[in-house]
Amino acid sequence: MQKSSVSYILKLSIPIFFANLAIPLVGIIDTALMGNLGNLSYLTATSIAANLFSMIFWSFGFLRMGTVGMVSQAMGQNNYQEILNIVLRNIFFVLIISVLIFVSQLFILSLSFKIFNLSELTKEFYTQYFKIRIYSAPGELTLYVITGLFVGLQKTKVSSLVVGFFSILNIFLSIILVSKFDLNIRGVAYGTLFSALVTSVIFLIYTFNYLSKFTTIKIDLSKLLNLEKMKEIFNINFDILIRTILLTFSFLWFTYLGTQIGEDYVGANAILINLVFLSAFILDAYAFSTEGMIGYSLGKKDLKLFKSIVKNSFILSSLTGFFISIIYFFINESVINLMSDIEEIRKLSLSYVIWLILLPFIASFCYQFDGIFIGSSQTKELRNAMIFSVSCYLLISIILTKYLFNTGVWISLCLFMILRGVSLFYYLNRIYKRF
Repeated sequence: MQKSSVSYILKLSIPIFFANLAIPLVGIIDTALMGNLGNLSYLTATSIAANLFSMIFWSFGFLRMGTVGMVSQAMGQNNYQEILNIVLRNIFFVLIISVLIFVSQLFILSLSFKIFNLSELTKEFYTQYFKIRIYSAPGELTLYVITGLFVGLQKTKVSSLVVGFFSILNIFLSIILVSKFDLNIRGVAYGTLFSALVTSVIFLIYTFNYLSKFTTIKIDLSKLLNLEKMKEIFNINFDILIRTILLTFSFLWFTYLGTQIGEDYVGANAILINLVFLSAFILDAYAFSTEGMIGYSLGKKDLKLFKSIVKNSFILSSLTGFFISIIYFFINESVINLMSDIEEIRKLSLSYVIWLILLPFIASFCYQFDGIFIGSSQTKELRNAMIFSVSCYLLISIILTKYLFNTGVWISLCLFMILRGVSLFYYLNRIYKRF
């Protein structure tokens, strides 16, 4: 079977699809646990703190995305020694980044208080979550490297197992710690911390056992610290770092706009945005599987394969996005009612549900473009497209929120997704020139 066919893309995507379902379910379960405690401050604090950590950790998403492109291209050349070195270099980066995060935690906490307009009770809950969750950095960042490795190797069942195990363990621990031990917001923070550390240790052991089948596991410092390779990984990762910081900032900005309108809007938007994230992670299954295939086609210098992958992946992604939009049209009220027992928040969420319905299809195109550019390591273009999109988004959101309030917040987010897709389409020909 040709590796560009719809069926092959589906074969790679389905394991990622089910694993990716579990990622936003963590946020949905945490939101539901806090949203049913009868106090809006729990829901607001969890939403803002979780978004902050998403920005911090996702800013280092190059540990996954950069790994995919480099590993898939190395696999196209059958160079497993270099694949091992790529993993080791990125684990080294994880250790450095984690130490920097730990050292900076008081500064980050203080800065976030200045940015977000929180009540004293919300601030107290927010601090409790923050001081626990920050120590999950080594575990969560290591999982980025591991999943990037196996997506690059087109072993999506393994990468899906990693993500699924982490997410399901996280959900299980959060439910137990909140409902059985009455730890409230600390329970969801500890759930993430413990699950990240346990999962990273288990799958690091598995990773090195797997690679030992193809190459000798040894640390060769001359190859590991090769200046040309370090420069290459730095350039690729720096562009992705800038791109991902801007992307995660845009979602933090979305939350910030809600705080300027009122805490009840933060709570309502938190419910809806978690459902948006659910659709995003489902659609990312196609982007993830495409990354490895795109890198492989470049390593083989097969233009026909590349074009076929691009065409078929867009067909699958857009159709799935449309299907999710239809599902949200029918089930939105039931899901919202499950996620909060606060009647005011339920009504407010339902008044903006049209944006939840529209976003899966609108955003499906930019998600797929991300996969194509990450797999081809065209990171400069990813960076530039994101700079353009976020700059426009900030300007548009300030204007629309001033006149349309929370409706303006959601319209701006939709326009942001469209701008991401259009700006990457503009750069697509640069990939073709590499063949």
